[in-house]
This record gives sequence, structure tokens and C-alpha cells, in this order.
Amino acid sequence: MHAYYAMKQDRRRFLLVTGAGATVLALGGFSLAARAQGDPAKALKIGIIGSGRIGSTLGGLWVKAGHEVMFSSLDLEHDKALAASLGAKAHAGSTREAATFGEVLLVAVPYSALPQLGKDLAVVIKGKVVLDACNPIPTRDGEIAAWAREKGAGLASAELLPGARIVRTFNAIGYTRLTEIGSRQGERTGMPIASNDANAIALASRLVRDIGLEPVVVGPLAKGKYLMPGTPLAGEHTPEQIRQIAATLN
Repeated sequence: MHAYYAMKQDRRRFLLVTGAGATVLALGGFSLAARAQGDPAKALKIGIIGSGRIGSTLGGLWVKAGHEVMFSSLDLEHDKALAASLGAKAHAGSTREAATFGEVLLVAVPYSALPQLGKDLAVVIKGKVVLDACNPIPTRDGEIAAWAREKGAGLASAELLPGARIVRTFNAIGYTRLTEIGSRQGERTGMPIASNDANAIALASRLVRDIGLEPVVVGPLAKGKYLMPGTPLAGEHTPEQIRQIAATLN
């Protein structure tokens, strides 16, 4: 595990984005960010790596929102059946095929799978926005979970998936609630987001809104350590409640 501890994160190309209410996004020449901001009707291609409970739920919601999704996991037959149930905009493939297919990726696998995933997909994920929905659970993931919790899950994921533009999100609310709360009338439930990349935040925010939730940037990727079960930001909160909680966290 020492190899993971020794890895260094390159922060030079990241733009820190924080805010108590509004997020100021300095959008550069990234065409993907322009699509996210300028043409909200434009469908995106989303690669799902890990089509378990979170991955299949979010993928299904994004298909319903008009996006094109490719599911992947260790069970291709499951993914094919899932895609068939969702219609023509849903597909199934290998992990590499999903990573190649997606303009943006959702990674929702056991945390212990991330080191090998980072090695296998290093070339494919470089420069891509990766939504990190992985939670380090010591009883399941072992030593690497303890390391990730000590370092902070967001920063740890960035080291294990080098070159990816990490956005830590979709960690705070259980999959069983995503569909229900996203369809409620009235004030939207907030979804906390942590990242160092303004363009990645813009894209992630669109995808959060597309499932009926309101994105709330709580700070840089270091704050990703709070986006997991058992922390003050876990569970369902209004956007304003999330901002108030985030302001109290170091």
C-alpha cells in the first residue's frame, strides 16, 4: 500500500471553487463545459463504471433525462438486461468500453477496486470528468479504506485515478431515496459536491440538476472526506442547510 501513500497530486491545473451560495465558474475553452452550460438540452454520453445500486439508479435517471448511458460491471449479462429495460439510449459494455464511451464517467465501485481501475484505465480516463461515488468502508475494503479515510476520500481517489478530473458527489444520499426526492415538488434537496476543477463542477452540477436535485459546492476536493455516510453532510438536507453545515467543517 506504500505506493499509494507516496503518490503526489498535481494541483497546478486545478481552479479552486468555493462559495457560500453562488458558485463562480471560470469556464475556459473546454467544449464539454460549454455544452454543460450553454446548451442544457444537449444530451451527454455517460459511462457508468460499477452498475450496482447507485450506478444503476443514477444511470436510469440520466437515461430518463435524455442522456445516453453505457453500463459496465463484472456482470455483463446484468448490464445488458439493465440496458434493455431502459430503452435505446442505454447500452452495456466492458469497463474499458464504458470509459471510452463516456464524455463523463460515474465510478461507483468498492473502494478496494480503485487502484486496479486506475491502472487499467489510465490512458482512457486522462482528462475526463469522473464523478466519484465510491466510499471507503474498512470492513469491506480493508487497509486501503483506512488510508483513504485518513487522507480524505476525495484526495485519495485523485491519487488512485491519476489524470482524471475528480468530482466527489452522490455519496451522501442512499440510492433508495434518489428517485423519490428528485421527483418531489417544492424546494429541491441539495447534493453536496467537492472538486478543485471549475469545469468539472459545471458538468457535475448539470447532471445533479437533471435528476431533480440541487448541487451545492462545499469546497475543494479535500472536503470530499465529508461526503460519505456518518459525517455531518450525509443524509438529506436543503441547499441552505448544506451550506451552513459546510461552513463549520475544517
